[in-house]
Amino acid sequence: MKFEDYRISYQLKNNLDQMGFKRPTDIQFKCIPAIQKGEDLLAIAQTGTGKTAAFGIPLIDKIQLIKQKTKTHAIRGIIMVPTRELAVQITEVLHQLGRNTSVRTQVIYGGVEQDAQIDALIKGVDIIVTTPGRMFDLTSQGYIKLDKIEVLVLDEADHMLDLGFYKDIQDLIRFLPERRQTLFFSATIDKKIKKLAYSLVRNAIRIQISPKDPVSKNVAHSVAYVEMDDKRFFLERLIKENPDFKFLVFVRTKVRAERVKAAMARVDLITDTIHGDIEQQQREDVLEQFKNGSLKVLIATDVSSRGIDIPGIDFVVNYDLPDQAENYVHRVGRTGRGRAKGQALTFCSSGEKELLEAIEKYTSVPIEVAEINKAEYQETVTFTEQGTDNWQALLEKDEADKKKKRKGKKKK
Repeated sequence: MKFEDYRISYQLKNNLDQMGFKRPTDIQFKCIPAIQKGEDLLAIAQTGTGKTAAFGIPLIDKIQLIKQKTKTHAIRGIIMVPTRELAVQITEVLHQLGRNTSVRTQVIYGGVEQDAQIDALIKGVDIIVTTPGRMFDLTSQGYIKLDKIEVLVLDEADHMLDLGFYKDIQDLIRFLPERRQTLFFSATIDKKIKKLAYSLVRNAIRIQISPKDPVSKNVAHSVAYVEMDDKRFFLERLIKENPDFKFLVFVRTKVRAERVKAAMARVDLITDTIHGDIEQQQREDVLEQFKNGSLKVLIATDVSSRGIDIPGIDFVVNYDLPDQAENYVHRVGRTGRGRAKGQALTFCSSGEKELLEAIEKYTSVPIEVAEINKAEYQETVTFTEQGTDNWQALLEKDEADKKKKRKGKKKK
């Protein structure tokens, strides 16, 4: 089925065509008809599969139809998300989907002056994409009115619970009409999500289950056993041997992010960081540089992993393993999005092996081990001085050695 066959406005169809969207992804194919019927939804799908369009298309179409009758602006859709970056990303997609329609979407988040957001609300808005803090501030000031909400969307619901937004979500519900549509979207699910979902809706939730493996098949996974103090040498080598690649490097803490950035600067590699201590304008500038390719290496913490929806990320590097196995899914989901191919490389120290085992158990994805002998390891550690050997060749040589061993066994 193609988008041109859907029961949506011609403006939406034209916009989808201009965006290069001809056919729906699996999650879009399953969710759009259900949302159009007015069903409440709990949708679980891998990252990079098109969840934003899955709720954005029917939401814009529904509000467009309402506006043809009312001829007025009122907040009828609210999309609550855990991070500012994700709010911006979703808003950009909705702006593209809503071109040449009368539907106005406004992003609302803290960390910046509120005047511009207030001005937009006064002029009239139909959909807000928001983080909890600023939304409640503007609601208490009377600028956000939620009495006409038709659709509530909670995106990355599991991450919202991890960040302690459960009470915020409950408080929000008190402001909304009882008769509304509620949509949950996430890449992972657990008992907390189900409990929250069932507590907020009356009708049976239509559950869309993702494939058994929560990680995209477009991503190739590998792990290199590297001690903690040596990781910077392996990262340096990987980047220098692939100067045209775009790297997203994940670390565990904000302090680690800045230390890795400093280590790369010492070997003349330009990188930048994104984490909770970075001012909002700087975060937006860094993401824009990463998006347009002027910045090739971005170092991030897990809080930022779900707000980075940028095409063309060649490598996700797990410099540190995540404390929660679910976060591995969200990290590697930044590459191999849509139909693109991607690579995920993990540096695992001896003290992180239990975390790696938890990831393999959770995802059931095969993570190839890049065997590195002592000589090769030492070559990489001293790469800064020598700079002649190809790190990528280590992975290729390891694969070639494995093939030789398999052939040898067959001959016997």
